[in-house]
Amino acid sequence: MLAEAFSNLFQVDVLLICALGVIGGIAIGALPGLTATMGVALLLPLTFGMSHVSGILLLICIYFGAIYGGSISAILLRTPGTPAAAVTTLDGFAMAKEGNAKKALMISTLSSGIGGFISVIILIFLAPVMAGWALQFSAPESFALAFFGLSIITSIAGGSLVKGLITGVVGLIIATVGIDPVSGITRFTFGNVQLLGGLSFIPIMIGLFAASEVFKTMESIHMRDVMKVTVSKIGLKWQEFKMILATILRSTGIGTFIGMIPGAGGDVAAFVSYNEAKRFSKRKEEFGKGSMAGVAAPESSNSATTGGAMIPLLTLGIPGDAVTAVLLGAFMVQGLQPGPLLFQNNGDVVYSLFLGMLLSNMLIIVFGLIGIRYFIKILAIPKEYLTLSILVLCVIGAYALNNNFFDVWVMLISGVIGYFMQRYGYPLSPVILALILGPMAESNLRRALTMSDGSLSIFFTRPIAATLIILAILTLFLPIVRSMLKNRKNKKDSTVST
Repeated sequence: MLAEAFSNLFQVDVLLICALGVIGGIAIGALPGLTATMGVALLLPLTFGMSHVSGILLLICIYFGAIYGGSISAILLRTPGTPAAAVTTLDGFAMAKEGNAKKALMISTLSSGIGGFISVIILIFLAPVMAGWALQFSAPESFALAFFGLSIITSIAGGSLVKGLITGVVGLIIATVGIDPVSGITRFTFGNVQLLGGLSFIPIMIGLFAASEVFKTMESIHMRDVMKVTVSKIGLKWQEFKMILATILRSTGIGTFIGMIPGAGGDVAAFVSYNEAKRFSKRKEEFGKGSMAGVAAPESSNSATTGGAMIPLLTLGIPGDAVTAVLLGAFMVQGLQPGPLLFQNNGDVVYSLFLGMLLSNMLIIVFGLIGIRYFIKILAIPKEYLTLSILVLCVIGAYALNNNFFDVWVMLISGVIGYFMQRYGYPLSPVILALILGPMAESNLRRALTMSDGSLSIFFTRPIAATLIILAILTLFLPIVRSMLKNRKNKKDSTVST
């Protein structure tokens, strides 16, 4: 069977399709608004006339490439190409401003490739066991995971914990706009039909991170300076790579695990892994200011979710995220039904896909490292042209989501709000985190309470849910306690010195 899988994969046309899929995915991911889901869905019709292996591998390579590609614009332009790359902007863009854009891109490329590769290895050897364990996740466990993710706000709040909590609460309030997921009652729509489906976080994300940066740059648009970056000499050294290797491996494990949980996805994994990288780091003060681990953690984690999300898809027929839901349709179009029988009846196809996934992650490293010298040239573009180009991409990205100008207005208003948030020191990331996890937390909380007839005991009698909630409480309150103890120590030291 393995020999047949090698024979299916190592054909000129299949290898060419893999290469084109990865390159196309990187381009799609680098363009704000063109998410991996959109790219896979748009190109699905191209696979109708292809063989099983070629058609599905093309979409998988686009998927993997797009998740990595989102980091390119996040690092160079502070414009996350995909939602999963939003966390990468925190340290990636800071590194680019310091003249370390090449190093940041190398870290992103290697972390993404390694994270994705290892997650596929886990997929190959542990798929049935891990997918069976993931089935234990019901509404209580999913709420506990979302609550744990929301508790990370204290770690990404920046200099002011209070301001971080304020922006997080605002994000949760915005997440309630639209139709109630349980009762069907409209909330905060003010009679506007456009708000019935809620406010999509992608236009808001583009506005907060990209458009706000455009408005900020416009203040000094008359200045002719260009970001001074040494492109050819500043790269990642072997010693530096060894320093972040543990972060890459830990974040890969986190991403693979979260990828298995339906509805979680790379954006959740990126926030969780960033928090854990900061927790384990001896240089916590560097996070948000250009930390190498701050780039490696989210990139290895969100790429690892690709392999993790394929585990429940292939072994149980349950999509792990929005992209794998589209891939489920692609399998069915090809006459294949994901699940236990897929391994029994189409083992050669399955193992051909496994090998193709490994190859696609290696191609990401190859094409990513080769392309850095070309990606980096974006920084040499005069500020006025670059600013205008970013604004155009923001408008296109927001409009392309639903082909609706309402999303463009949401993006522009978010950009103005983001501009003033930056000016007055309010962090942007908690808003996005709350928008992503808020609906997940609310719907699963209410489902869980329905299951238990309103009793909160359901969250503490289930081991997985209880463990996640305890971790969330510790994550939420430890920074507060640590800050109080630090202030008390400083007062004590000042009293002793006087």
